[in-house]
Amino acid sequence: MVAAQTKRKTGWRAAVGCVLLLVGLSVPSMAQVSSYGDKASGENTGDQLPQVLQKVGVSQHLNRQLPLDAVFVDETGAKVKLGDYFGKHPAILTMVYYQCPMLCSEELDGLTGALEMVRMTPGKDFDVIIISIDPSETPAMAAKKKAFYLKRYGRPETAAGWHFLTGQKPAIDATTDAVGFGYVRVPGPDGTLSQFAHASSIELVTTDGKLAQYYLGVEYSPKDILLGLIDASGNKIGSPVANILTYCYHYDPSTNKHSLVVARVVQFGGMMTMAGLGGFMFLMFRRDLKLGREHDLTKRTDKG
Repeated sequence: MVAAQTKRKTGWRAAVGCVLLLVGLSVPSMAQVSSYGDKASGENTGDQLPQVLQKVGVSQHLNRQLPLDAVFVDETGAKVKLGDYFGKHPAILTMVYYQCPMLCSEELDGLTGALEMVRMTPGKDFDVIIISIDPSETPAMAAKKKAFYLKRYGRPETAAGWHFLTGQKPAIDATTDAVGFGYVRVPGPDGTLSQFAHASSIELVTTDGKLAQYYLGVEYSPKDILLGLIDASGNKIGSPVANILTYCYHYDPSTNKHSLVVARVVQFGGMMTMAGLGGFMFLMFRRDLKLGREHDLTKRTDKG
């Protein structure tokens, strides 16, 4: 009994230590969101979006057919149709641009990291389709991005399952319209319209090229992706997801600066973590009290 009490006390100390650590981590995250956005210059000016960003976001067009006849160019310079990647396997689709100074790398990092833990093989079980929304980008840029993320993924034998595409505006617009991916051009540091304000999401697509599921943000659950791919392989359409993070950054035309808007996600995650740990500690506290009372009653019975 003494050993059991000692173990419980040790567990309590560990739980309290975790809580204190998470409090220390979550509070600065909520209070210093701008430091996260320091990957780009600028500070958050609030939740109100500038007029220029009113068309930026992701509308979930579940069961919408992709434009399978849209023509793109792959990373080798070969012309392809979007429909070339469908018929046998489902696919993960994402819209980015290869010269993006911050958000797109975060998105592709998150996707690649999640796929490392998904027990399915690109090219065999599903395809990964990355499309640039910038018509000025080249196959050489696409090839460079593919080489980087294929190396990061660590499975070079899956190269045939990764497709980094570029294209002209009609094909890009047809695809973004079908996906519900809203974006606008914004000035870069040199004042020219060389960058894009956009949201961050990945889409799972069925074997016949219909949008089956959306995942928003820059980090994705491997379990959700796995289950989503299994459903998409059977041409099942998922349900809309909570739109927790639509605008991953905003652009302030008055200062010509960009900054990430992640405060809500960080705060939401911190609150959920604290609520979960608080509930765990409450249950453990009640359990210890009950065991303590039972132990006291046992001692009194033994004395009697």
